[in-house]
Amino acid sequence: MKKAKRARLEAAGWKVGTVREFLGLTDEEAVFVELKLALAWNLRTRRERQGLTQTQLAKLIESSQSRVAKMEAGDRTVSLDLLVRSLLAMGTTKQELARIISARKRAA
Repeated sequence: MKKAKRARLEAAGWKVGTVREFLGLTDEEAVFVELKLALAWNLRTRRERQGLTQTQLAKLIESSQSRVAKMEAGDRTVSLDLLVRSLLAMGTTKQELARIISARKRAA
């Protein structure tokens, strides 16, 4: 958030904080959420880069288009296992997965 916007909100009485603070997440929970979102973001990015539709990816991983949409959104019902298996099915290497997992938090 830009400093000017933050200052305006705080001047109007709003409390500005992080999602982690708002939800009361532990360190472990915050890392888990960041990991899941990084995998989901990479899945969507790779799918688009390969020119695949959600339906085409769904066929590749033997799932449904709606499930792929949930995967890309980081839906809570999607397992890390499914995200990782889908990335591998799209040709992601173990080294690339390691980079995704070890990457610092991305700016929103």
